[in-house]
Amino acid sequence: MKKQFLAAAFALAMAGANAQSAQQAINYAITFPNAQHHEAEIAMTIPAAPAGALELHMSRSSAGRYATHEFGKNVYNVKAMSADGKPLDVKQIAGDVYQIANHGATVKVSYTLYADWTDGTYAGIDRSHAHLNMPAVIMWLAGADKRPIHIDFADVKHHEWLIATQLKHENGTVYSAPNLQYLMDSPTELSNFKETHWDVKNTNGKSERINLTIHSNDEQATIDNFGKMVQTVVLEEKAVFGELPVYDYGEYTFLDDVYPTNAGDGMEHRNSTCIVDQNEKVAGNEVDLLSTFAHEYFHSWNVKRIRPKALEPFNFTHADMSNELWFAEGFTQYYGELLLVRSGFHNVDEYGNTLSGLVNAILNTPGAAKYPATEMSRKAVFTDAGIAIDPTNYQNNFTTYYYYGGAIALALDLRLRSEFNLTLDDFMRTVWLTRGKVMKPYTVADLQTDLGTVTKSPKFAAEFFDKYITGIEKNNYEALLAKAGLVLRKRAAGKPWIGLPPLITGGRMATVHGLGAGYPVVITPSMFSPVYKAGVDAGDVITEIDGKKVNDAATINTIIADKKPGDKVSIVFNSRSGTHSGSLLIEENPALEIVTFEKAGLAPSADQKAFRNSWLSSKVK
Repeated sequence: MKKQFLAAAFALAMAGANAQSAQQAINYAITFPNAQHHEAEIAMTIPAAPAGALELHMSRSSAGRYATHEFGKNVYNVKAMSADGKPLDVKQIAGDVYQIANHGATVKVSYTLYADWTDGTYAGIDRSHAHLNMPAVIMWLAGADKRPIHIDFADVKHHEWLIATQLKHENGTVYSAPNLQYLMDSPTELSNFKETHWDVKNTNGKSERINLTIHSNDEQATIDNFGKMVQTVVLEEKAVFGELPVYDYGEYTFLDDVYPTNAGDGMEHRNSTCIVDQNEKVAGNEVDLLSTFAHEYFHSWNVKRIRPKALEPFNFTHADMSNELWFAEGFTQYYGELLLVRSGFHNVDEYGNTLSGLVNAILNTPGAAKYPATEMSRKAVFTDAGIAIDPTNYQNNFTTYYYYGGAIALALDLRLRSEFNLTLDDFMRTVWLTRGKVMKPYTVADLQTDLGTVTKSPKFAAEFFDKYITGIEKNNYEALLAKAGLVLRKRAAGKPWIGLPPLITGGRMATVHGLGAGYPVVITPSMFSPVYKAGVDAGDVITEIDGKKVNDAATINTIIADKKPGDKVSIVFNSRSGTHSGSLLIEENPALEIVTFEKAGLAPSADQKAFRNSWLSSKVK
């Protein structure tokens, strides 16, 4: 009943928007007369302009991205005029805000957009395509969030481009959105892409169409074959939740752009996802590309419908902060890779390498040791593709919520299986039915409630969240993984380690001290590392270890190769304050790896094999 009500409500909203659109819709026309130099010309028409000064904004954040991004820097030639073509005064009152004080009932605005960065956040325009993430493209009218919007991609035929988007097709080259939030969540690819599609019958008896559009240097047969691979992943994801979302217009679209000069990215949206790859083509890279597809498609449940309350509605004027990204992104990270195993594209040994990354992140990084998952989630306002000119201490105060949350998901999955005869799928399905399907935004406390519901143990849920979500305790991964016949062990047991991060050869510090271009300059070391404990910091130049001259990065490995954990050696390094010497305690390399019992020379029991098979086998019936 509730499902029918929501569907009817959405239909009424769409009908209402369409009824008003003829006189109330804000209209955009986007053309590309100078595509070869990465420019678009954008014309905006505002009918029934509200009284008083109009404020026009370029966004500073983008749906699916959490740090601040200054999209206004790529907009210029901003002009305004009345319906009869008379110029109106436009005042720039902030870097990304323009004001029109005096105007009539209809206002026309035009501007030039420069776009030369193809990823999920920005926009890229050249002779081959226009890759448009709308917050990086669209100037919008403050206070008009609920007005319908029409966009005419007027000259795509001139460029021989097709149009791929989740926007509703009105006619010809005109597409629409019911409101600003939907428009900003609708990336669009204009290019001579190749396409394949298929229908998936949902549990409600209706079919949802899945479109795969790829702009790349591939043959159609490659795209068709890759589409079959993506379809396999889609069905595994459907099995987790028991159903597909009901997509607003009955379609979901993968927008993929593949080219070596791309920035590389994946960005989820309500009825589509924008994937940007840096390969030469799809052919030969299919399995590698599937990782991003699996992750982003899982977001059509988790994030776009199972929605953190802190991100609803999304504010485009500043960075949007959330405590829940360990779940929104981290659990999605876990499932994206798990589902490639269930789909048959990765084997258990390959999956062990993936799990090693998660466990190392939560057990071997200062950020995870010192701060809870909720705090790491909040740091997304600085770390999610944010640009910092000055150095940061992220090496010691941040662990990505993708891996932090992924490791928590791994532990919870294994604990639900071993302690409750349940699975993480059961938990995700509960959250979907309780929160996502009915579009009820959640908080951390809500997720705890749902875990208590599915386990029938509010006590377990409270303890789990207190220790591992809002606290900094860690699960016993060695014991949990053993239940599936997997061994957690040191990757380089007994090997010497001083914990140097990747070094910069040469640099200004080496030059200042007249040491020559070969001397390695340190970047920020982990506080867990021996070099950090010895006083070496970013910008320092190591000149001697164990009495031996260091004149290039490779020398360091040679010097410590025959040492043992527990050995002490001397170290000499230069900084702005002068030359320093001290003692460096060699430690054992803390890096962990996860391998099967079989690979470790052990024989898994029948119970361990059954546990592993139940966890990693296909769930598609």
